[in-house]
Amino acid sequence: MAFDTKLMEILACPVCKGKLEYNKEAQELICNFDRLAYSIEKGIPVLLEAEARKIDTTDTSAS
Repeated sequence: MAFDTKLMEILACPVCKGKLEYNKEAQELICNFDRLAYSIEKGIPVLLEAEARKIDTTDTSAS
């Protein structure tokens, strides 16, 4: 199941309530402010801070 990008209008980072960016290749939603990546599983974003992947400042895959 594909992620519906129309959801980007209403989704926000659960930590800072900021804008998320969609990384289609990695199937993740990225919060650049908190440096967190939230996975998308079966078309559904997993917006749980405990499940988020911390993005290393040298990680260029989030760009």
